[in-house]
Amino acid sequence: MPAAKNVIDTLTERGFIKQTVYGDELYELLGKQSVSFYVGFDPTADSLHVGHFLVLMAMAHMQRAGHKPIVLLGGGTGMVGDPSGRTDMRSMLTKEAVAHNVACFKEQMSRFFSFEGENGAVMIDNGEWLLNLNYIDFLREVGSVFTVNRMLTAECFKNRMEKGLSFLEFNYMLMQAYDFLVLYRKYGVVLECGGDDQWSNMLAGVDLIRRKEQVPAYAMTFSLLLTSEGKKMGKTMNGAVWLDKNKTSPYDFYQYWRNIDDNDVEKCMGFLTFMPMDEIKALTSCYTVDENGVKHFDGAINAAKARLAYEVTKIVHGEEEADKARRQAEGAFGGGEEMPEGTISAGTVKVADMLVELGLAKSKGEAKRLIEGGGIRLNDEKVASFDADIPEALLAEGFVLHKGKKQHLKITVK
Repeated sequence: MPAAKNVIDTLTERGFIKQTVYGDELYELLGKQSVSFYVGFDPTADSLHVGHFLVLMAMAHMQRAGHKPIVLLGGGTGMVGDPSGRTDMRSMLTKEAVAHNVACFKEQMSRFFSFEGENGAVMIDNGEWLLNLNYIDFLREVGSVFTVNRMLTAECFKNRMEKGLSFLEFNYMLMQAYDFLVLYRKYGVVLECGGDDQWSNMLAGVDLIRRKEQVPAYAMTFSLLLTSEGKKMGKTMNGAVWLDKNKTSPYDFYQYWRNIDDNDVEKCMGFLTFMPMDEIKALTSCYTVDENGVKHFDGAINAAKARLAYEVTKIVHGEEEADKARRQAEGAFGGGEEMPEGTISAGTVKVADMLVELGLAKSKGEAKRLIEGGGIRLNDEKVASFDADIPEALLAEGFVLHKGKKQHLKITVK
């Protein structure tokens, strides 16, 4: 049974909830019984990223309050692609690529939820009912409930009207609504949750169930993970921040959170850790406000950032990896013995080639800009020329490569 505190209160306090439909009814329902809810994940990549992690944390809070998560993997809808939040058509994946990504999701997401007990999470692939669906039956079941006029008013479609909206994508809303109907019939699911960019699709599912089944159904969206400037978090010069350690190492993951803007620390602690809100506020209240309303943080915010980085890395990669990442960070920035390592091939002699090989520069052109801007040092010596060689003594003994003030690698040669 749910905990004494209504999970809506918990999610609201931590900043998760963006919108609800039939919110008063939903609050009462979640406060008096265990509710099965679902969140959909389209397998457009072989790993989840930071944007997904926020939703996974919201689901974890729901489960801790006694509710049952249904993880819906989009093996069927992933064959079409969701137009929400996009101005162009998403690339269509092959069946083999979708199947591979679904398998990766299943393995990765198993770290975040308990699949045991009365409210243990369940993973379901909507390919089970969508891939072999009879189109005539689908139209008769779902198509009669929706009007084209109303669908075209949805935000997810309005943004695409200028460039053109394919009929393939136009079906996506119906397919997601149908998912909700099937999950209600098979598993008693009455609540769909997800990112706020899914609001239109989620309302369609609520409407479909209420019309077809004459029973209550609900939707609740979560805030998107944005910076204080309104940009999506989880993006770096090297691409997305992934939850797969083979795509984003635990150290790089740790460093991403250690280096976020001071203004984003409190929000990220609320979203991405289980720390009590009183403790979060105590750690992040180290600022003064000027006459323009701008916050100016003192040095104590760095301790809060380190705590955030550790807590988030521990949740995603485990305590051992979090401890290691913290030691490496302390080694890189505090002069300790342990620091992140990089390995270059024996034939690498140019500094610029090394930067590209290690992924610290995407191209020779970017490497040139870094070097000529004074951003590269080998041990304590600044690299002055784009054509500079790595000194033979350093190749023999190993050295520390510094990129700017935030990236430091202990380099060895294969």
